[in-house]
Amino acid sequence: MNISLGIIAGVIAGAFWGLVFLAPELTRGFTPIQLSAGRYLAYGLIAALLVSRSWRRLLAKLAWREWKALAWLSFAGNIVYYFFLAKAVQAGGIAMASIVIGLLPVVITLAGSRDAGAIPLRRLLPSIMLSTAGLFCISWQHLQTGSLAGLLYASGALASWTAYAVGNSRCLARLKSITPHEWSMLTGLVTGAEALLLAVPALVSGAPQHSAPEWLYFAAVVTSVAILCSIIGNGFWNYASRALPLTLTGQMIVFETLFAALYGFLWDARWPTAIEAAAMALLVSGVATCALAHGPKASR
Repeated sequence: MNISLGIIAGVIAGAFWGLVFLAPELTRGFTPIQLSAGRYLAYGLIAALLVSRSWRRLLAKLAWREWKALAWLSFAGNIVYYFFLAKAVQAGGIAMASIVIGLLPVVITLAGSRDAGAIPLRRLLPSIMLSTAGLFCISWQHLQTGSLAGLLYASGALASWTAYAVGNSRCLARLKSITPHEWSMLTGLVTGAEALLLAVPALVSGAPQHSAPEWLYFAAVVTSVAILCSIIGNGFWNYASRALPLTLTGQMIVFETLFAALYGFLWDARWPTAIEAAAMALLVSGVATCALAHGPKASR
């Protein structure tokens, strides 16, 4: 696969994923568990419809090892991650949550540097330093007002999604007969099944507190998030994960942080401050430096 197309796919995935930070703000009357259950039930139902025609062919290609991988990847990267993310946004705000999640590029790049054939860590240091500097610039003023609970929830989201990103990239590298889109649909199918465990206690417990129009609004939000972020965003991300080495894939998550911050500025109806603009420039520079470090032969 072409490395340039992989980078473009990573940018597009970040643009869609950045929208997930708005959903908790749009549904503040609902709990994070309800939001997580609703989003992933919708993801599972849509994925089931999209994968139905290919089901028999895919079933023949998947061993028990792949189903186990899908189970833990779906749980860690979707249900657990989104629960912690929603709690972090509601407790500390969009900006603080997006900043902590913004550490993902550094963490995943460090994890990928241990893979066989990865470029030396010293060649990645300029990129890591630029990304860290950008995160420091944008974080120091927000973390002073963010709650400790929000910080802890965001850290939980960081840990769960790091595990998902590393595991997902390695699964895609191994499964050459499954397309990125098909793997995304299978992930959605398993995630939807797991979300059923949350659905009854999460959705039924909120029934007395919400009217029918409020539930319809909630359903519209979670279905939109499922389509835009889970179906479309994950599809682009899986393409990028297969096209790029893990040390560069991790840097693509910067664009989720950038777009989440941009959406947050729009939500707050304000322009970024000078230090926030500088931070975003540093983050983009970190990605560009990382891409240059890998050179033209980084594609898989």
